[in-house]
Amino acid sequence: MARDFSTVGVVGLGTMGAGIVEVFARNGIDVVAVEISEPALERGRATLSGSTDRAVAKGKLAAADRDALHERVHFAVGLDALHSVDLVIEAVPEHLDLKQRIFAELDRVCRPETILATNTSSLSVTEISVATSRPNQVIGIHFFNPAPVMKLVEVVRTVVTSPEVVADVEALCARLGKVDVTINDRAGFIANALLFGYLNHAVGMFEAHYATREDIDAAMKLGCGLPMGPLALMDLIGLDTAYEILDTMYRRGGRDRRHAPVPLLKQMVTAGLLGRKSGRGFYTYERPGSPVVVPDEATPLATEAALADGARAITKVGVVGSGTMATGIIEVFAKAGYEVVSVTRGMEKSAKVCEAVKTSLNKGVVRGKLAEADRDAALGRISWSATLDHLADVDLVVEAVVEELSVKKALFASLDEICKPGVVLATTTSSLPVIDVAMATHRPADVVGLHFFNPAPVMPLVEVVRTIRTSPEATATARAVCAALGKTGVVCGDRSGFIVNALLFPYLNDAVKMLEASYSTADDIDHAMKLGCGYPMGPFELLDVVGLDVSLAIQRELYLELREPGFAPAPLLEHLVTAGYLGRKTRRGFRDHSHR
Repeated sequence: MARDFSTVGVVGLGTMGAGIVEVFARNGIDVVAVEISEPALERGRATLSGSTDRAVAKGKLAAADRDALHERVHFAVGLDALHSVDLVIEAVPEHLDLKQRIFAELDRVCRPETILATNTSSLSVTEISVATSRPNQVIGIHFFNPAPVMKLVEVVRTVVTSPEVVADVEALCARLGKVDVTINDRAGFIANALLFGYLNHAVGMFEAHYATREDIDAAMKLGCGLPMGPLALMDLIGLDTAYEILDTMYRRGGRDRRHAPVPLLKQMVTAGLLGRKSGRGFYTYERPGSPVVVPDEATPLATEAALADGARAITKVGVVGSGTMATGIIEVFAKAGYEVVSVTRGMEKSAKVCEAVKTSLNKGVVRGKLAEADRDAALGRISWSATLDHLADVDLVVEAVVEELSVKKALFASLDEICKPGVVLATTTSSLPVIDVAMATHRPADVVGLHFFNPAPVMPLVEVVRTIRTSPEATATARAVCAALGKTGVVCGDRSGFIVNALLFPYLNDAVKMLEASYSTADDIDHAMKLGCGYPMGPFELLDVVGLDVSLAIQRELYLELREPGFAPAPLLEHLVTAGYLGRKTRRGFRDHSHR
């Protein structure tokens, strides 16, 4: 039978510690909240009061329940106040020597049967536990910020943690209404090990001037449905905290270069640019602690006029291809008021594309998202052809054919001969080098990547890919067209994966490596990223949707181009693809989908 925890102690009343106090007190458990000094104690009390008052104002907590919650909390200075509690959770800054000193003192103060827990997000629970004479009763209980809201708790057991202690803590998590994942003591645990490699990669992308901070953040929010972009999230976490977590994971996790802090991060920390808490990090904020971003000298003017500066006039667009992507792009341009010439290989394919566009537009009418008159007007703007010659008078050509370099190069060579001077030639490739396509023409300055996301009528993001030969006018034209389509165009260089795939797929590959090492289950890893980081899908859910073969192909391209050891495809992913386990399309991937 699980132990009954009637009184819990919390050491450290910063944002996380105060949140943990609130979680326990909300669930009817008495809490002894401890700080090092009276001023620190008052700050913790104010943090708790502010959080509960906001909950009352939002209607999420009754005033009477708030008052009862506060009555359950006893504030005290010094660890001696914890002499009779059943469980202590430490939530002080991430410094091993500090935590070890606290645990040595807790070992002296607390009863022999008291469980001692750390909320560390990156340090070794084992190294903390050896500061006590009871390492079998030391465990990690990693809440996520804000603790009253986030559902996930990582329960971290060491090699000597008692099974009874683990079971008691798991039962406590259930009592608190949390979802726990129980794991072994490893650098970063699940969530941080996967999250911070991705965040560090994004900082490196910004440091290299590959894309602006705004475009990197917009790409991951709009392209992957993430709640925040990586650089804005770093500001929220705190750049000093992020640096310490990365540095710890690098030193404890096998010195994986994915976790070696990008030099820019250390420079910003040294300069006091810590994110929201200091009022400036990757972005500048209204004041320290404020979430409101204000313009600074690094912020580009994102006005329509700025986007259109130097852009060429586009009125007629050619779309080459007959697949789902081509069909969606035709619809997007036609609905936005452009005259569209659809070119396919043969009139039979033209008829199929025409029918697909009509079907999609009709669905929009049925769902109330499109008026019948607008549907008819969009269809009236489209002409259908089986020959490239009909592209002789267009202003922009968007290619959406098969992802084979030889096919695209041959097509662009033909377009070079047919299209008039000044026409922007765009490829929708998601994986091939745009420069290879551009150099098949005599006008590489006019060639740009326009990577739409599927389904094109729905997804709000387009990656505008400039090569070293792309002219500023072609880039400006592409971005202005994106704005006219109601899309967010993010500009990046011509590098494997562009922004979204370059950040997304190494993260997915890291998750596969974690599963391959038997560190955790696919379900627990998915739970950790959805409940701990707010991701719309867990990595294995997403891999099965994307297709394991597609994921492997993209990861191979990233590894071949960047030669980063951490990007090498996980052997497990290669083995599953070889065995024909490709995800939902074969009804078997990381999960069995045969019942769906």
